[in-house]
Amino acid sequence: MSGAVDLSGLKQPPAGAPGADHAVSVADFETKVLRRSTQVPVVVVLYSQRSPGSIELVRTFERFVAEDAGAWDLATVEAENNMQIAQALRVQGIPTVVAIAGGQPLADFEGAQPEAQVRQWLDAVIDAVAGKLEGAPGGEAEQPEDPRFVAAEEALERGDMAGAEAAYEAIIAAEPGNEQATSALRQLRFLTRAQQAPETAVADADADPASVERALAAADLELLNQQPEAAFDRLIALVKRTAGDDRTAARTRLLELFELFDAAEPFVVAARRKLAAALY
Repeated sequence: MSGAVDLSGLKQPPAGAPGADHAVSVADFETKVLRRSTQVPVVVVLYSQRSPGSIELVRTFERFVAEDAGAWDLATVEAENNMQIAQALRVQGIPTVVAIAGGQPLADFEGAQPEAQVRQWLDAVIDAVAGKLEGAPGGEAEQPEDPRFVAAEEALERGDMAGAEAAYEAIIAAEPGNEQATSALRQLRFLTRAQQAPETAVADADADPASVERALAAADLELLNQQPEAAFDRLIALVKRTAGDDRTAARTRLLELFELFDAAEPFVVAARRKLAAALY
């Protein structure tokens, strides 16, 4: 997860909304979840603002974390805006809750649950790690953040996409090998483009399979909606049935989408094999 960029600031829940006070994104997942879990267990709630069951579950955990006064920590993740976290935790449905201790998943459950059952599950997690973690740090100083990345993230929070892009480009110009900035810029450009795709992009592409432009927009929307396999398959099918510049455009876009994920992800490996077969 390290080295990724926080793009979720563009769609963060507003202050006071369920999940806002404990919101975690790709950029700070390592610090707020993985590192923090070496001190106390961290409960990660992956939810959607569009799901009433998700919202109620988030509210339940927010009440419990306040009551338990530091015995554990809460991280709320809007899955739609943080698909890398959802992929890393192998999330199949929303809401999903994962308890992490010592940097490793300890227990999980999927779907909305009664409050009493959630309390029982949470108590079991706390008991399972009792005496096995470091506990809360005593005045330990945090490492300062790189001000260049802070400036880029602040631009994102303001909705200044061009400013954020320029900030990442400046980092890369000064440090061509900076993988964090390169990954950040790649994700930012994808998100900027994908958010311009109409909500009907998939239906439009299905209705007009000859349109390369509509197929590209549909693949972006599918990936934005956490459907990478569907996006990859759509573009591979486009590669198969096109030639010349159209085929080049489809192949180029597919390779760009591959770069948004870890190359070792099984669905990326499978898609690369399909692409090779389609080309040769």
